[in-house]
Amino acid sequence: MPRYATVAPHLSLDDLQTRYRRAHDPVARSHWHIIWLVAEGHRVPEVATLVGYSPNWVREIIRRYNAVGPDALVDQRSAHRGGHPPLLSSADKAELAAALDGPAPDGGLWTGPKVAAWMSARLGRPIGVVRGWEALRALGFTLQRPRPRATTADHEAQDAFKKGGSRPRWTRSGPPIPTPI
Repeated sequence: MPRYATVAPHLSLDDLQTRYRRAHDPVARSHWHIIWLVAEGHRVPEVATLVGYSPNWVREIIRRYNAVGPDALVDQRSAHRGGHPPLLSSADKAELAAALDGPAPDGGLWTGPKVAAWMSARLGRPIGVVRGWEALRALGFTLQRPRPRATTADHEAQDAFKKGGSRPRWTRSGPPIPTPI
């Protein structure tokens, strides 16, 4: 094993510097910086201090670059995070949007449970009610309902308040405050 870390000659020093300077992704930029500095002859502990990585991680990046080449320096974290595919394809979303323009199957308004039932029929598997609400929100729909009315309200007091009533708006509690003359 060599005493110093070495970089395989996949690219020239000028190419390494250019790729470092032009990298937009911060992780890839750090990786190019590491390879460029080591290729110039800097030692691993010095490079690790400069870029803020541990010496072991700097060696790992050098190993990857030597084994694979320039393709090894991309940020590999995003490559492994595929996530779940969306429930509805773009064609299904378009059909749902068209269906939402018309009345619901029962003739009423579309709700989260009704959209979930539509999605269940479309996909052939059960879909939760929350997914129906999420689909509505994703298509730009919001919950529209009137403000609740108080059922135990005193209608006479409300009418008096609306008309200004006979009571004064401001009342003073306690004796009047003397004013200097």
